[in-house]
Amino acid sequence: MGAHRVVALVLPPQSTFELACAAEVFGVSRPGLPARYAFGVCAERPGAVATLAGYDMVVGQGLSALEAADTVVIPGWQRPERPVPPAVLDAVRQAHRRGARIVAICSGAFLLAQAGLLDHRRATTHWRMVAELAARFPDVQVEPDTLYIDLGDIATSAGTAAGIDLCLHLARTDHGAAHAAQIARHMVMPPHREGGQLQYAAPPPADHPPESLAPLLDWAVERLHEPLTVGDLAVQAGISPRTLARRFADQFGVAPGRWLLQQRVMAARALLEETDLPVETIAARVGLSSAANLRRRFHAMVRTTPAAYRRSFGAGPHLGRAPGGGPSRARG
Repeated sequence: MGAHRVVALVLPPQSTFELACAAEVFGVSRPGLPARYAFGVCAERPGAVATLAGYDMVVGQGLSALEAADTVVIPGWQRPERPVPPAVLDAVRQAHRRGARIVAICSGAFLLAQAGLLDHRRATTHWRMVAELAARFPDVQVEPDTLYIDLGDIATSAGTAAGIDLCLHLARTDHGAAHAAQIARHMVMPPHREGGQLQYAAPPPADHPPESLAPLLDWAVERLHEPLTVGDLAVQAGISPRTLARRFADQFGVAPGRWLLQQRVMAARALLEETDLPVETIAARVGLSSAANLRRRFHAMVRTTPAAYRRSFGAGPHLGRAPGGGPSRARG
């Protein structure tokens, strides 16, 4: 089975950071980590492509590279007010019709909107551009306070670091939580931020710097097998549940109960990948009490069942892989 082919389509003036988000996750060979992706870069025409950083990059491939891509990444479109070149729009539409996954980072959503690929569908972009995207493309269901949205065949992200979050999420979808966590560890990045988290949180007053929640998070992760509640977290932190909720919202953009559920499901994913324990046992180990509760929570967050997830990513023979190297994706 060949590697999953990822091709980034660069457009002048290209943002170097948005391109690096995709290159770091899909294109860098790391010691001890199997190569699951083949990464390439293309442009409308081979040759020099100007960047926002003041230098040109030399790109060797033209739009024909998209014809063999399993995933096409649009790492930003820095001129959202201008029409995208027709040849670029046609190549992206054809790749999508052929079955390639199309991924837009930050302002790349404007290109997908011009191509008509976001009509009547959910999408996001950098928080400074969401009003413009919604105004120019009223058929797009723009979600302003979202890190990334994955619809299966189309994915969009907010700006800058959210592009890394989306790329790690796609690696997790394709090859499992353990593989994505290894990439994140090499990048010295948090392994998982859920797409529904806020793009940013309001800064605290200068005279009230936030206290780190890291000791509390470590304490909770070590006790997922216990029936922890938000009240338990608050007691451990020595603050009221209301203050705890405010600090989680300020620092993570998510409620403490939601964070705790995310950790339980992430722990369940790891056990499904790395062990052959029964689902009932896994549910008990991660504090979800029963197999039925685990299945319900798992499906709501991962959009598949524990059994199907284990078939795709378990330590045994990998079944159910799509031709591009990942599991089959439902269109949404």
